Amino acid sequence: MADCNHNCGSCSQDCSERDFKAYLRKDSSVKKVIGIVSGKGGVGKSLVTSLLASKVNKDGFRSAILDADITGPSIPESFGVGQERAAALDNEDALVPVVTESGIQIMSMNFLLQNETDPVIWRGPVIAGAVKQFWTDVVWKDVDFMFVDMPPGTGDVPLTVFQSLPVDGLIIVSSPQQLVRVIVEKAVNMANMMKIPILGLVENMSYVKCPDCGKEITIFGKSNIDEIAKSFNIPVLARLPMEESTSRAVDAGDVESIDMPEIEEAAKAVEALLK
Repeated sequence: MADCNHNCGSCSQDCSERDFKAYLRKDSSVKKVIGIVSGKGGVGKSLVTSLLASKVNKDGFRSAILDADITGPSIPESFGVGQERAAALDNEDALVPVVTESGIQIMSMNFLLQNETDPVIWRGPVIAGAVKQFWTDVVWKDVDFMFVDMPPGTGDVPLTVFQSLPVDGLIIVSSPQQLVRVIVEKAVNMANMMKIPILGLVENMSYVKCPDCGKEITIFGKSNIDEIAKSFNIPVLARLPMEESTSRAVDAGDVESIDMPEIEEAAKAVEALLK
């Protein structure tokens, strides 16, 4: 609009046609962007993000993680790089991502804080602006797949990511409880409104396998993931078990060492975007 004052917070105008796209630096390259989302917190988005980035990296692709959970980042600790700090590119207003032991590039708010336990007490628009800068002001080198670990919900940050980044697909993370249907529906509806394809659903904490007899125990009750997926016409990509070894590896900052066959189909759905 000609009379736009760019104060979106007090504007009721429908700006759906406005171009909000953010652009990479000339020395950056990212082929595909995948958002990892959920309508609520605590379902394991960061774990799924970490497992997928590690898996496609093991499969020979170059992966990266943009940690968009500005106020509650957990990605750095999972990869054992919580003490690292992002370096500034010499003589330029740009940052170099932290690189993990296996070569995964990561940018997280924790890398910019003096102490990793310092709280980030910002309002939504400032947080959303920081996420956009993680895309525009970081030197991403030859990335095949970038995974964006979203904060829960459908607020400022997911909206910024969907409008500003060239998101090629979403993976929705859920858990087995019945109430998750409403949460998944919110995420699906937002994706449809933003015209972003959904690659599928990943159900975390799906079951616990008995170490003695191998029986799968559904401690949260019968899963509803198949009915939910059918109603929205999207595939179930994975059902991830609760395993002590997984928790132990994440706590030790060694998520890259996890070998979880259940994540393979989700990784194939991602890798198919390049094939």
